[in-house]
Amino acid sequence: MLAIGNLKLNYPVVLAPMSGVSDLPFRSLNRKFGCELAFVEMINVRSLCYRTKKTMQMLATDAADRPLGIQLIGHEPEYISRAVEILNEMDYDLLDFNAACPAKKLALKGSGAGMMKTPDLLEESLRRMIKYSKVPVTVKIRAGWDNNSRNAVEIARQCADAGIAALFIHGRTRDQGYRGSVDYDLIRDVKKALRIPVIASGDIWSAAWTKKMFDETGCDGVAVARGSLGNPWIFREIQTIFRSGPLLPLPAPDEIGKTILDHARRNVRHYGADIGVVRFRKFLGWYIKDLPGARFLRDQAFRVKTYEELEKFLEKIIG
Repeated sequence: MLAIGNLKLNYPVVLAPMSGVSDLPFRSLNRKFGCELAFVEMINVRSLCYRTKKTMQMLATDAADRPLGIQLIGHEPEYISRAVEILNEMDYDLLDFNAACPAKKLALKGSGAGMMKTPDLLEESLRRMIKYSKVPVTVKIRAGWDNNSRNAVEIARQCADAGIAALFIHGRTRDQGYRGSVDYDLIRDVKKALRIPVIASGDIWSAAWTKKMFDETGCDGVAVARGSLGNPWIFREIQTIFRSGPLLPLPAPDEIGKTILDHARRNVRHYGADIGVVRFRKFLGWYIKDLPGARFLRDQAFRVKTYEELEKFLEKIIG
């Protein structure tokens, strides 16, 4: 079990927010395979304050989409406060602040991982969020800005002092992005330094990788991100390490095909027939990435325009 404030999860596994990915159909599909807590893709505080159409669409949810986390990103305290007040009008369960995104357009302007260079501003931002939020507040950080400033332990302590309910940490620096090795030792040091739950991320590709993270860091939970792309079964697989019994076999081709169509139908219901299938094509690419001739199949997949064409495509490659 993982407890974050008054939120309690049966399994210490979270679906992390991913830009352009973590919409309602994606979250609901992963919940079907055992995901409990799922996050909306990160929300820019300025865009939320202006209630832009795209931002409000990103926040779309339904009654079954719980427990739900929302992650904010930004670096201007006044917008952060206003954004939290707007979110208080909505139903959700956890509020996270992103101090980890490595994207240049954000980090170089002081948001995301750029916050690792301004710890006092980060602390002020978190205190504002905690003051106004109706739900527990957490933060996501990285190992540091670069290899010469691996300051995650110091930043984590400052965030804990601000009153956060839990801390997420990606075990790479901003400079690394998603390349190179995860620093398990640093995550372990962060865990030892805090009394609140620490949820680790980075290279959570399977149950085996998840066990490695727990064993080497002593973390309280893990956040699954890229490991869930085209692989919602990862949540079902990871759960097996917390209960007795053998690891589950990989999904059969028939289950893969049915899951792809299920995901596509959810997209169509949410976005409409035309847009739903077009938006689904990137997910289709992830589902088929390990099949023989994947490069050729992806080219075909990105030409699919209707649900009927998708059915014919799957029948040809999966049966």
